[in-house]
Amino acid sequence: MTPNSEPADMIVVGAGIVGLAHAVEAVARGLSVTVVERDARAVGASVRNFGHACITAQEGEALAYARRARDTWLRMAREAGVGVRECGTVVVARAAEEAAALEELAADRGAEEVRLLSPAQVTATVPVAAEGLHGGALLPLDLRVDQRRAAGAIADWLATRPGVRMLWSTPVLGVEVGLVRTGRGELHGRHVVVCAGHDLDRLLPGVADEAGVQRCLLQMLQVRVPGVRVEPAVLTGSSMLRYPALAGTDGARALRRRWTTERPEMLAAVVNHMLTQEPGGDLVVGDTHAYARTLDPWSQEALDELLLAETRALLGRDDLAVVRRWQGVYASAADPFLRAPVAPGVTAVAVTSGIGMTTAFGLAPAVLDTL
Repeated sequence: MTPNSEPADMIVVGAGIVGLAHAVEAVARGLSVTVVERDARAVGASVRNFGHACITAQEGEALAYARRARDTWLRMAREAGVGVRECGTVVVARAAEEAAALEELAADRGAEEVRLLSPAQVTATVPVAAEGLHGGALLPLDLRVDQRRAAGAIADWLATRPGVRMLWSTPVLGVEVGLVRTGRGELHGRHVVVCAGHDLDRLLPGVADEAGVQRCLLQMLQVRVPGVRVEPAVLTGSSMLRYPALAGTDGARALRRRWTTERPEMLAAVVNHMLTQEPGGDLVVGDTHAYARTLDPWSQEALDELLLAETRALLGRDDLAVVRRWQGVYASAADPFLRAPVAPGVTAVAVTSGIGMTTAFGLAPAVLDTL
């Protein structure tokens, strides 16, 4: 890398989905942009997730960003060749409280966003066990994204745009007004947007401290189940306790109260049991959540077994083979979105709620509007 002879209109630090979203928006506005990334490719939260744009289950600002992001994902599918499917999400209700939560959401959002399903309609759509099934709902606006390839495809597309410079394997050492210092030299730009995710504290610890940013650790699995085909994402009752549009219903609150005594292990592990299917056929199953500024490096086999037991019960299958296990990490804070001015022309941005794939393409235009 050689130093910029001409300052870019914008320098984006980080080539995860949040950073890439800001670069995509900059290009749409006719700006020159340099993206600098410490790794040779995206290997963090942007590839270790479900590939699920969970739009309808959001509320407030997140819902507005998710709805806007949906249009950009579909544009990226057309222009950048990103694998995106408009297959929606099926939320499975295996308890009366869960069915009640879905009915409340359907009444609030209407049939265009939430379509209630009978037990027979659920099993006709996704291969879950019929025993004990109370029904479910289809969230048709949700998207499925090929998460293992999406960030790479977007980065490749950006690299072909006029005025875009992609710098890989380039660690950032510091940011100042109009300047990004890297291990390979200095970069100059009119605006700097730092999208370092959960590693914000490595570069801007004071900003991370003030926002209360910590790391959220996930345990996730890739599971092979012969003959299973699952087009939409599949959420369960535990998901209703995680996603705000459902968690705020009376049904979800009643479910949490019951689980406090009947299923405390699910609450202790902060389980969001859901699954998606990769293009090759394996299922991505997860996930558990643990929070700390510095995380222990050890996975817990008991948590993987909890997820596998839930998956066996959901599918009514015992022939699950684990192909891969991994830990995901994302930035977490009380506010779901971090937008912090660091210095004139320098802004730190993060999705601090685990919904970067869902909202980043909606958040980025809002951030650029303020620069």
